[in-house]
Amino acid sequence: MTEPHKRPNRHPTYKTAYRVTNWREYEQSLRDRGDITLWISQEAIDIWTPPQTGQKGAPPVYSDLAIETALSLRLLFDLPLRQTEGFLRSIMQLMSLDLPCPDHTTLSRRHATVAVRQQLDRVSPGPLTLIVDSSGLKVCGQGEWHSQKHGEKKCKRWKKLHIGMDDEGRIIASTVTESNERDPSQVPSLLKPVDRRIHRFIGDGIFDQEPVYTAVERHSSGARVITRLARMRC
Repeated sequence: MTEPHKRPNRHPTYKTAYRVTNWREYEQSLRDRGDITLWISQEAIDIWTPPQTGQKGAPPVYSDLAIETALSLRLLFDLPLRQTEGFLRSIMQLMSLDLPCPDHTTLSRRHATVAVRQQLDRVSPGPLTLIVDSSGLKVCGQGEWHSQKHGEKKCKRWKKLHIGMDDEGRIIASTVTESNERDPSQVPSLLKPVDRRIHRFIGDGIFDQEPVYTAVERHSSGARVITRLARMRC
């Protein structure tokens, strides 16, 4: 008897789209996914230590850019402050850079005062494509670990996260509601913080409702509403 996965009439979804012919290149591409390349630009090196201002008191040793770089590495690799200090110091040694590295106490102190720059300057100033969707959030009281350790009865309930993002994946707006809240009801709240003109509003078929069209038109006249029901209205 022919095995099910070898039958010639199996569903086309399970057919192999392509065959790997060069396994050496394929395996190398998988290894390259774990490669890490870090560098510090010359502009950052030049302003790593702030210039002397001539004011009274001890001048700062590290510029805001140096603190921001360390904090970004900490966030990216999920490191504590001391490990962040050691990681940044090892990068300086590998690059043979004679730059001071902020210690963990300095990072802790400057973390509250340094305003991390947001890369909003890369956002094009033109019309915005807003994509909306929702996802469920499980709420388990004080946490699953606490319930398992102390044998408490789980009081599990669900919340719903509504998000609106642009076509480059940046989250523009979000709301959290109860699980029984329908997605179209949150459209006005998602549109409220958007300060740019909307060119296209894209969502599931559930957004194919008159209140949604009205809210989008009120925010940006002439915006197109596109749903997965293949319906589009200008």
